[in-house]
Amino acid sequence: MTTKRRTVAFLINNVVGDYQSELRAGVERAAEAHDVNLLTAFGEPITARGPGEVDRSSFYHLVGAGRVDGLIVASSTLCYLAGVEGMQAFCASFAPLPVCSIGMAIPGVPSLMIDNALGTEISVAHMVDDHGCRRIAYIGGPVGHEEAELRAGGYRSALAARSMPHDPRLFARGAFTIPTGRDAMRAILDRGVDFDAVVSANDRMALGAIEVLKEEGRRIPEDVIVCGFDDAGIARFTKPSLTTVRQPVKRLGGLAVNAVLRMMDGEAAPALQLVRVELTRRESCGCGYHSGESLAPPPPSARGRPLPLADQRVLLERALMRAVVVPSGALDGWAGDLLAALEAELAGLKGRFLRALQDLLDEARREGVLLDQFQGVISLLRARVHPPPEDGDEAAMADALEQLWHASRILIGSASVHVEGQQRLNVELAALDVTYGARGFAACLSLPVLKGLLASELPRMQFSRVAVSLYDDAQRATMRPLFLMEHGREVEVPPVSFPSQRLAPPGFLESAERRSVVVLPVAFGDVEKFGVAVLDAQANEMIYDVLRLHLGSAVKAASLHRQVVREVELRERLEQERVRQESRVAARIQTTLVPKRLSIEGLDLSAIMKPAAEVGGDYYDVIPTPGGGGWLGIGDVAGHGLAAGLIMLMIQSMVSALTCNDPAASPARVIAALNRAIYKNVRDRLDRDEHATLLLLRYERGGRVTFAGAHDDVIVCSARTRRCACIPSSGVWIGALPEIGGMTRDAEFVLEDGDVLVLYSDGVTEARSAQNEQFGLERLCAVIEAVQASPVSAIRDRILEEVEGWCPSPDDDITIVVARYRAPG
Repeated sequence: MTTKRRTVAFLINNVVGDYQSELRAGVERAAEAHDVNLLTAFGEPITARGPGEVDRSSFYHLVGAGRVDGLIVASSTLCYLAGVEGMQAFCASFAPLPVCSIGMAIPGVPSLMIDNALGTEISVAHMVDDHGCRRIAYIGGPVGHEEAELRAGGYRSALAARSMPHDPRLFARGAFTIPTGRDAMRAILDRGVDFDAVVSANDRMALGAIEVLKEEGRRIPEDVIVCGFDDAGIARFTKPSLTTVRQPVKRLGGLAVNAVLRMMDGEAAPALQLVRVELTRRESCGCGYHSGESLAPPPPSARGRPLPLADQRVLLERALMRAVVVPSGALDGWAGDLLAALEAELAGLKGRFLRALQDLLDEARREGVLLDQFQGVISLLRARVHPPPEDGDEAAMADALEQLWHASRILIGSASVHVEGQQRLNVELAALDVTYGARGFAACLSLPVLKGLLASELPRMQFSRVAVSLYDDAQRATMRPLFLMEHGREVEVPPVSFPSQRLAPPGFLESAERRSVVVLPVAFGDVEKFGVAVLDAQANEMIYDVLRLHLGSAVKAASLHRQVVREVELRERLEQERVRQESRVAARIQTTLVPKRLSIEGLDLSAIMKPAAEVGGDYYDVIPTPGGGGWLGIGDVAGHGLAAGLIMLMIQSMVSALTCNDPAASPARVIAALNRAIYKNVRDRLDRDEHATLLLLRYERGGRVTFAGAHDDVIVCSARTRRCACIPSSGVWIGALPEIGGMTRDAEFVLEDGDVLVLYSDGVTEARSAQNEQFGLERLCAVIEAVQASPVSAIRDRILEEVEGWCPSPDDDITIVVARYRAPG
C-alpha cells in the first residue's frame, strides 16, 4: 500500500527579493530533503478587518486542509497591513492544520525568528569595542514592525551595556528602502549632531545613508563607519562594500519545514526559537574581509622556524572557520577536510588539495556562500604553511607551494566570476522572456487569444506544468479550468467545475512524484479576483511576479472586451427592426460583390455565399494575378445589417486595390495596412466599433500558399492520404486595434497535385441542430474526405447540403470556397 506524500504550504508576500528568494530556497531544499510536496503561495496582502479579525476571502484561504497538511507563514513579509493581532487571527484561521511562523513571534503559533536584538548589539559592539566609536547614529524601521522594534532595542541595549547615553537626535526611522534611508540620514544631519558611525536596521537604508554621507563630503570608512543588517545581495557589490549582520535565512526556512513536519507527527514545537546571526565585516567599517595574519595569532615555533602543519592543525582549523561566513548547518567540517587534503598534498599526493578545494567551492555555491571569501583562506594558509623543516629540498617545496597557492587563487577567482556571471545571465534571460511575453499579454482581448499566448510563451519561460482556472460563481467557491499544460504542451481542458480549495482540476496536483509548485492569484489589483494559477517551481522568481500582473491584466482586458461586445449586441437587438430593413440593402451589396468569374491558373474553383435572414458581413474574393498566381480572401464582419455590409464593402475594395497594386505583397503587410484604414473608417466615419475576421492567401503556381490574418482554420485535404489537415490562423481581428503589424505574421503551406483547399465562414461550423449542437470542424472535415475525389462544385454542394440538413434555418451567412490544385504539367 502506497503512503500518500504529505504537502507543506509556504505563504509569502512575493518570491522576488533577497530575503524572500533565500527563504524560499531554504524551504524548498528542506522539503526536498524530507520528500514532501511544497506549495508556495504568494501575491496578495493580508488585511485585518478589525482587532483579531482577518479577511477570510483572501486568496491564501484557498490553501487549506483539502489540499495541504501544514503551513509555513512568512509573517514578516505579510504583516504590514495586519499587524501582530491580524497575523495571529490569520494563522488561527487555518486550524486544525499545524502552522509555523517565520520572522514574527505570534502568540499561540510556533515561531522562528533570527535574534534581531543580538544582531544590532553585535554591530554596535564592533563599532565601539573594535573601532573606538563613541557617537553612533541609528536608522530604524517602521513603528510597530516587530523586527524593526527588536533591532532598535538591541541598539539601545548595546549602548546601555557600555554606559553610553542614548541621544534621540541620533535616531531616525525609515521604511526599509534606499530612499527612506536617505531621508533618515538627512534628518540626522539636519539636527547638527556629531557622530562617527551609523547602524541601520537593514542594508538598503544603510546604502541610502552612505549616498547622503558621500554627498556631504564624508568619507566611508575614514570619517564615518557604517553597518547594515540582512546581508542582501547588493551589500557586497557597492563601493565601499557594506559591513552587515548576516541572517541565516535559508536555515530559517529549513527549520520551519522541520517544525511543521514534527507537528504533523503529533510532536510539540517550541513557542519561539531564536536563530543566531553573524557579523560580516567588509569595507564600510574598515575591516574588509578577514584574511591571513589577522585571523589567528602566529603558532608557537621552535628555534624561530614555523611549526609543521600537524602541530598547528587545531589553531589553523579555527582560523579557517573564522575566515569564511557560512550559514549555520552548512559545509560541516569543511576546514578539517581542506587541511586533510593539504596534508595529503604535502605527503606527495599531487592534485589532492585542488580537487578538495573545487569540491568545497561547488558545495559552497549550492549553499549560497560568497566564494571570494576563500581568497582569505588561501592567504591564511600561505602565511602559516611552510615546507617541513626536515625536507631536504626546502627551496623546491617552497616553490611548489607557491604554485599551489597561485593555482588556488585562480580556481577561486574563476568560480566566483562564473557564479556571478551565471546569476546575471539568468536574470537577463528571464528579463528577455518577460519582455517578449508582456507584449503579447498587452494585446490580449479574449480568453482564447490568452490561451494561445500561454501555450506559446510559458514553455519559453521554462514552465512545463501549468493550470490556470477561473472562478465559476460570484462567491468564488468553484472554478473551471481555462488553460492546462503538461510536459511543456497545452492539453485539452476538461469541462468540469471543481471546488476552489482544490486549486487545480482533478488529477493535476495528484502524482506519485514529489511536486513543488507555485500558486498565485489571477487578479486585477487587490479587489477584482478572477481565479488561480498553479505553476511548476523551476522558473526564475521574477517571472512569477510579472506573470501574476500580466495574467490578471489580460483576463481583465478580456472581460472588458466581452462587456463591449455585449453592449454592442444589446444595441443591435434594440435596433433589430432597423437592421431588418437594412439587411435588404446589405444582402444586395454582399451578393453583388461576389466574383462572377472564378479563375486562377492551376486551381479548379467553386464557391457559394448564402446570406442569412439577417445578413452578416461575409466576404470572399478570388483575384488572379499576372504570372499564374492569385489571391484568395475570406472574412466575416461581426454583427449584421447595413453597417456590416458597408465594412465588408470597404474590405473588398481595399483588398482588391492593394493586391492589384502589388501582386507579390506580403499578406501580413496587406492586412496591417488594411487594418489601419478600416479602424479609422469604422471609428471616425461610421462612428461604430465593429471588427472583422479576415484571412488572405497568396497562391503561387508552384503550389506555395502564403497566408496571414485571423479567421477559421484553413482545411487542406491531401490527394495522397485523402485526410484533412486543419491549418490555424493566428492573427488578430481587423478593426479591433489601431495597429496590428507587430502581431501579424506570414505563414505558409505547400499544395501537392490534387490537394483540395477549403475556406469557409463560421456559418458552416457554427450551424446548430435542433438539439443546439454545432456542425463543427470535425464533421466538416469528414464531409470533405468523403467526396475528396469529386469535382470542386460537387464538394461545395455536398458541404452546403450537409449544413442545411443539419440546420434548416441558419442564422448566419454561409460562405464556402473550394479549390483543387493542379500542378504544372
